[in-house]
Amino acid sequence: MNKDLLIQFLQTGGIASHAIAVEIAEKFQHKTIIKNQPQLVEGKVCDEYLFLEQGFMRAFAHDTEGAEVTTNLFSPGQMVFEVSSFFNRTRSKENIVALTDCAGWYITFAELNGLFHSLPQFREFGRSVLVKGFAEFKNRALSMITETAEERYATLLKTNPEIFQHAALKHIASYLGVTDTSLSRIRKEFSKK
Repeated sequence: MNKDLLIQFLQTGGIASHAIAVEIAEKFQHKTIIKNQPQLVEGKVCDEYLFLEQGFMRAFAHDTEGAEVTTNLFSPGQMVFEVSSFFNRTRSKENIVALTDCAGWYITFAELNGLFHSLPQFREFGRSVLVKGFAEFKNRALSMITETAEERYATLLKTNPEIFQHAALKHIASYLGVTDTSLSRIRKEFSKK
C-alpha cells in the first residue's frame, strides 16, 4: 500500500528529510474503518494515533441529558485521536465514529513514544501537530463566544465544504452550537446570497 500522503503529511508537519519521513511512515500500519464503525468508544483509552487518508469521521460526547454533541469533524489529511485520553492514558469521554468508509495509517501510543525517544525530528513533528491542534481548539472555543452562528457556518463552509456531503445536518448543527431549525434557516439565507 502507498504511504505517499502520510509521508507528505509528515514532511509538511516538520520532518525535513524525505528519508526520515519514510522511516517514520514505515512504523505506521494501514487500517480501514467502515461507515458507522467506531474508532474510539467512550470509556476506553485512545491507543491509536491515526492519519486519516480517506473518508470522514466525527467525534462526539454525551451531554448531561444523554444527547450527542459533535465535538469535532475529521477530513482526509488530519490526525484523528482523542488527545487527552491518548497522552494521559485516561478513559475517553468522547466517541469517534466513521461517517463514511475510511482508510488511514496508525501507530500505537507505545510505538509513538518509541519514535519520540529515538528520532528528535519526530518530537518536533509531534510538537507541531499538538500546537496546531491546540490553536484550532482554542479558535473554535473562542468562535463559540465571539462569532454568530452564521459566521461559524461560513467558516466551516469555507474550511471544510466536503463535510456537508458526509455528515448529517443534526451533527453539523451540534458542532456549530445551534439547533437543527437554526441551521436550516442559516443554510436557506446562504443559498440566497
